Amino acid sequence: MVDGDKWRHQRKLASFEFSTRNLHDFSYVVFRSNGVKLAKKISLLAAADETMNLQDLLLKCTLDSIFKVGFGFDLDTLSGLDEANNQFMKAFDESNSLTFWRFVDLLWKVKRYFSVGPEEAELKKTIRMVDEFVYELIRNKRELMKDTNLHVGKFILLRLKSDRDKQGILSRFLVESENDLENITDKYLRDITLKFVIAGKDISANTLTWFFYMLCKHPLIK
Repeated sequence: MVDGDKWRHQRKLASFEFSTRNLHDFSYVVFRSNGVKLAKKISLLAAADETMNLQDLLLKCTLDSIFKVGFGFDLDTLSGLDEANNQFMKAFDESNSLTFWRFVDLLWKVKRYFSVGPEEAELKKTIRMVDEFVYELIRNKRELMKDTNLHVGKFILLRLKSDRDKQGILSRFLVESENDLENITDKYLRDITLKFVIAGKDISANTLTWFFYMLCKHPLIK
């Protein structure tokens, strides 16, 4: 979490990035692609007459979409085929849930300071898992962009730089970090990118879940 000048810098930079047409176009393609995957999965479950947890499917779909827009990485939790990605999703959800319970636990600061209580111990564990996963993505993305710079000429570089700007918020901030290495650190990149993932995942999925619930409760409108 940041305040003051750092918050203003993040907000200014993020507002500029989100106003670009490239990011709008990229987001549209990502959400549409994952929407098709979700529709296919629901169709298969419906055809087999199986009960489904629609909220869980929507949460996975929005997480995959926001993560692709944020990090330029296909998490693909909707398929459930990659164990490392599934473990990240579980740790991400658990850390959010455990953080929420701090609002009703008046002693959470004491527990955190003395490292006591199962909730704080589990929260440290899940946050560490999230950090390791995200920092590895940042390192890999930076190395990929660095290799691109080393192996292309000036004309091709300009074209690649234009293309890579479309591949998620992280890529765009990494380009910006080349001009401000002191302030835009890996921790800064982790914070600002995860912020958008957290903001976009639950709100979108829970709103859609409630929408379908209300449709089922009102068959005439459906």
